[in-house]
Amino acid sequence: MAFKNFILVCGGTGCMSNKAEEIYRALVHEAEHNHLHDDVQIVKTGCFGFCEQGPIVKILPEEAFYVNVTPDDASELIREHIIKGRPVERLLYKSAESKEHARIDDIQFYQKQVRVVLRNCGSIDPENIEEYIARDGYAALEKVLFEMSPEDVIAELKTSGLRGRGGAGYPTHLKWDATRKVPGDKKYVVCNADEGDPGAYMDRSILEGDPHSVLEAMAIAGYTIGSDHGFIYIRAEYPLAIGRLETAIKQAKELGLLGDNILGTEFSFDIEIRLGAGAFVCGEETALLASIEGERGMPKPRPPFPSEKGLWNKPTVINNVETWANVPVIITRGGEWFGKIGTDKSKGTKVFALTGKINNSGLVEVPMGTPLRDIIYNIGGGIPDGKAFKGVQTGGPSGGVITAEYIDVAIDFEHLRELGSIMGSGGMIVMDEDDCMVDVAKFYLEFTVEESCGKCAPCRIGGRKLHTILDKISRGNGTVEDITKMEEIGFAMQKASLCGLGQTAPNPILSTLRYFKDEYMAHIDDKQCPAGKCKDLLTFFILPDKCIGCTLCARNCPVNCIAGERRQPHVIDQPKCIKCGECYSVCKFGAVERR
Repeated sequence: MAFKNFILVCGGTGCMSNKAEEIYRALVHEAEHNHLHDDVQIVKTGCFGFCEQGPIVKILPEEAFYVNVTPDDASELIREHIIKGRPVERLLYKSAESKEHARIDDIQFYQKQVRVVLRNCGSIDPENIEEYIARDGYAALEKVLFEMSPEDVIAELKTSGLRGRGGAGYPTHLKWDATRKVPGDKKYVVCNADEGDPGAYMDRSILEGDPHSVLEAMAIAGYTIGSDHGFIYIRAEYPLAIGRLETAIKQAKELGLLGDNILGTEFSFDIEIRLGAGAFVCGEETALLASIEGERGMPKPRPPFPSEKGLWNKPTVINNVETWANVPVIITRGGEWFGKIGTDKSKGTKVFALTGKINNSGLVEVPMGTPLRDIIYNIGGGIPDGKAFKGVQTGGPSGGVITAEYIDVAIDFEHLRELGSIMGSGGMIVMDEDDCMVDVAKFYLEFTVEESCGKCAPCRIGGRKLHTILDKISRGNGTVEDITKMEEIGFAMQKASLCGLGQTAPNPILSTLRYFKDEYMAHIDDKQCPAGKCKDLLTFFILPDKCIGCTLCARNCPVNCIAGERRQPHVIDQPKCIKCGECYSVCKFGAVERR
């Protein structure tokens, strides 16, 4: 059936939480009510990436890009755009620069992106295998089974230069080849979908928008290493991704693309889903494998590595979602094509969850080596309210801060390591001049302390000690000696912790000490927080010459510590003030000062 129009509704978690499901149903209802069954197809896709503008509806073939859509807009979209052929002007995305309507290819947010991993997200119905197949889906698996040996697959991955996208960037072909060469009657393929970094949602969005790409890649790995069974380990907190994975596995089995004798060959491969309880430490591969086995998710010493003794002590290949999603396109388009994207040592693209103090938050995919400035200002649209860019945390709790001084650095594995950070899974949290780096380090350390499994002393004790010192500094009770103590403890944790969680937990402290030591010293020597974030070091004053006595601050003070007659300057009772900042936030005349 040839449809005149296609309506694509973003069905990622962000838009779904903002009534995208209701928008979809309302569009379907309006189309049926107007007898448009043969004229328009309405599809719920994965994430478009431009989360700041969601919910998003895209109408083809006009490439009309509608943003901030509500269920009440459905009837107007059908009536005006579909029936009368007139775009709904008020809902069309307008360029911040020109204030004119823009097609998706002309939107600055997308212009410097190269969508390899996200190639199908926002373009297909993730719950319809036929749409995946129509975009070369499972062509890579077919090519591997009928035209390539396991050695050929390894060679193609080597040519591509693909490195693991979940952390340290280990070459994928080496991991697969090592597992392939280990003798064994049973081997396993595992997908690490336990994405737990604060602010990160890359892997979840891939599974929600293109689950078959991961299934296909795992089957290719099974053929390559000699495995007939795979597991996808995903936290139970991701119900949408889980549901779409379950649907995808069922559909693949029905078409003979998973299960026994795939595509009529002697190769058989099946995939199971295992749900995690949301422990951050289970992102570490040995802890993840222990959890699949039904054990408590705690890391084990390496070696032996999973490629030798992994799941149930059998040789195991384990990669994260983004790594897997690269594999089918590498096989179909060739490792040489993939290797031309990126830099000499960091090939291909990287998906980032761009969040924090940024105008265009969302999911972005850029070639490795893209300057940070392009991501922050060209794609991200800069910092809200004209504030100054202060830094960006990459790699989540395991990473570090990149400062404004290095805003022109090329983002790849090597440069991030040189700056004291890591690529990690791809979280990228932007900070502006109002962020306190002591507070930022304290936030991340509080997270890792909470998530530590407690198995090894360096992480269990060292992390808690670091957090105690940071808390002391943030309250104005720190000493110069505390800086030395934190560095010593941090370096010890890096060397002696059992797994990556403990080894990288000090990174936010060590990187902020490296670039923002003056902020730490302001907390210690001057008993001041330059950014005004650490409450114990704040004092709020009402400026008599600016206060008009409107009483707004007094009416909003939760502890009634502000006094004064109407139309007369007010005063804050300092001993009673809890430093919540409500007076500062509500004052419309700039009469409240924070010091």
